[in-house]
This record gives sequence, structure tokens and C-alpha cells, in this order.
Amino acid sequence: MVEITPEMKELIEKEAIAFATVDKDGNPHCITVACCKVVSDNQILITNNYLVETIENITNNPNVALTVWSRNWEEEGCKAYELRGTAEYFTKGNWYDRVKQLPENKGYPCRGAILATVSRIKKLA
Repeated sequence: MVEITPEMKELIEKEAIAFATVDKDGNPHCITVACCKVVSDNQILITNNYLVETIENITNNPNVALTVWSRNWEEEGCKAYELRGTAEYFTKGNWYDRVKQLPENKGYPCRGAILATVSRIKKLA
């Protein structure tokens, strides 16, 4: 099993991340998401406030990739990771309730929760 390190967790929860899915025809779709929380050694909880195509893609193909990197990479040196795994989408239950309670979601529609389970981590920089 892979493990999200404290350094990765800090980046994931502090920086915006690139979140990639694949549509039913095999075409990639990549967006930026900002409200992410590491909830276990290998799971990331992502809020759906305005996602449409991403949710359709997860429903058809649960394979996902997330990329996160340090914002001040030129000054501090780049820290970057690609995390691959699968995702599930929830509109009720524990994961949905958890994202609804996040302070970062106050004032946003919070339509659902995506739980990404990471099975591979690749250091990019």
C-alpha cells in the first residue's frame, strides 16, 4: 500500500491540484480543484461544488490522477507528485456530510464528495 507523506498532505491541502479523469471514449479531462483533504494514509476527499464532466467520467471510469506541486518552486525548489488511483462519488452519507462541514465550503453549493483512493505515487521533482 502507498502512503501519503506529511509533505504531500501539506501540499494537497494547501495548493490547488490538477485532477484528471477519462471520459467514456478514453479522452482525458483535467481540471483544477482547491478543496481537498487527506482523510487516511491513501485517501483524499475532494469537494464537488461545480463539477459536471468530472462526475460523469468517474461514474463511467473510476481511474483518476492528481498532480500537486509547490507554489513557490522557483524560490524554494520544486516539490511535485502525481497520485494515481480510483475515485468514488457520494451525494449522501459520511463522506458527503464531511465535505459539507468543511469551513472552506461555506457559501458554496457543495453538491457532493469525491473519495480518491491512491494506489500509486510518483515523485515528479
